Amino acid sequence: MATHPLKAVSKVPEVTLIFWIIKIAATTLGETGGDAVSMSMKLGYLVGTAIFAATFLIAVTAQIKATRFYPWLYWLTIVATTTVGTTLADFADRSLGIGYAGGTSLLFILLMTSLAAWYWSLGSVAVDTVSSPKAEMFYWVTIMFSQTLGTALGDWTADTAGLKYTGAAIVFGVLLALVAAAYFWTRIPRTGLFWAAFILTRPLGAVLGDFLDKPVNAGGLALSRYTASAGLTIFIIACILIFRQRAVKGSGH
Repeated sequence: MATHPLKAVSKVPEVTLIFWIIKIAATTLGETGGDAVSMSMKLGYLVGTAIFAATFLIAVTAQIKATRFYPWLYWLTIVATTTVGTTLADFADRSLGIGYAGGTSLLFILLMTSLAAWYWSLGSVAVDTVSSPKAEMFYWVTIMFSQTLGTALGDWTADTAGLKYTGAAIVFGVLLALVAAAYFWTRIPRTGLFWAAFILTRPLGAVLGDFLDKPVNAGGLALSRYTASAGLTIFIIACILIFRQRAVKGSGH
């Protein structure tokens, strides 16, 4: 009797409006949650990075071993990448002393290297091809680099460039709007637009998170990091409960 190979199953969600809403909330939570552990709890960037890196590894392992798409597990893994991205970027920028410009440049190179290696190895970096353990590994490593880059880029824009948190949020919001316009009104490859939007949501979340918890005299709302993190967590949970998400349909590549 002939046997048929098991069909590859995608475990990442369709890219819809609710996907982007949850993604921005998750990246904002990554900023407030990461700062809560490293700064409010006074554990420092290195210990915070170790804690969140362990969480990230556990979540990614569970995600790769899963047999189908689980929204809770997927978004837990995303939040894990945002929190480790926050503390790792802060550790590189501040503790290692390479600064926002140096950290942003280094992380951009790592991100582009990850995308290039992924494309060279599997022939595509499109989300609808993420249906094998190898593709998933590239997917999550790329996401982690993009989240870490976004933190450094957001801090650089808000602090070094002097735009403050609201100004930086407007800049990244406009850039995301331009990407959306390109999606609807141009023929620019969708894969490139997806990764551009995915990367830009992280610095937007970073500056929004800082806007929520930084002092009023620094341009923030002075909310407790714990309060902001709890509110964002409740919002994400509500979105997952209310809006049904489906796995993206694989291309078969």
